Amino acid sequence: MTEVVHENFNMVVSKTQRYLLQLFDKELVFDDEVDSWAFMSSPWPIISIISVYLLFILKVGPYMMKNRKPMNVKYMMLLYNAVQTLFNGWLVAWFFTTPNVINDLLNYTCHPLPRDLNQFNLRQMNISAWYFLLSKILDLLDTVFFVLRKKQSQVTFLHVYHHVNMVFSCWTYLKYIKGEQMVICAVINAIIHCVMYSYYFLSALGPQMQKYLWWKKYLTRMQIVQFLVILMYNIFLYTSNCKYPRLFMLYTFADVSLFLYLFLMFYMKTYKLKSTKKVH
Repeated sequence: MTEVVHENFNMVVSKTQRYLLQLFDKELVFDDEVDSWAFMSSPWPIISIISVYLLFILKVGPYMMKNRKPMNVKYMMLLYNAVQTLFNGWLVAWFFTTPNVINDLLNYTCHPLPRDLNQFNLRQMNISAWYFLLSKILDLLDTVFFVLRKKQSQVTFLHVYHHVNMVFSCWTYLKYIKGEQMVICAVINAIIHCVMYSYYFLSALGPQMQKYLWWKKYLTRMQIVQFLVILMYNIFLYTSNCKYPRLFMLYTFADVSLFLYLFLMFYMKTYKLKSTKKVH
């Protein structure tokens, strides 16, 4: 009996392995030009960046700041937030001004044109995806500023997981998928980040701006709506039997579902509990 169970288990594992290998062979896309760009030749540059980031924000930074006063990085933060606002705005503008990109996404999202018939637009999308990856790498500085200002309580699991995951996911997508479907999700995210970094810029001006920042909770709501839209978009692609990388679709669905849960918990804890306390 044990031998039969063991044999059946091995058969299931073997079939699963073959299925995954077939999917990898069918869905992964390689491109020598993209591989020649910064960070894209191998996983090691991105792994190194993430490792240094985690080491600094969790160990080196807090230890370095332990017996020091919070650093005054106001003007550095103002510059950083202004650059991020303009950078994300430029990414959105790229999407709306690149010839035929919107037309292709509207007409061929479910069943993309063969890659050899759409080389120009795919190359433009790869370039924009690389800049989007760069914006996610720059996002890591958010946490560095928290550490330098001795705001370690804001270095939460949600914050760190969000930043690390976005860098890794964007790199993986550009390295191995290179499809056009996720462009819409990137544009939505860039719009959200335009608003978010505008808020951070105004907040960094000082306490006198707080009365104008009543819309902070609506920013979190925008992020939650973003995840809901991306989830519905993925469900549409899947249920419509679209020609879309299934493995990355499943990964995106699981990943965004976790983001949605974490942001909902953050929103409930930050705003709903505060409202309850005010009532009492």
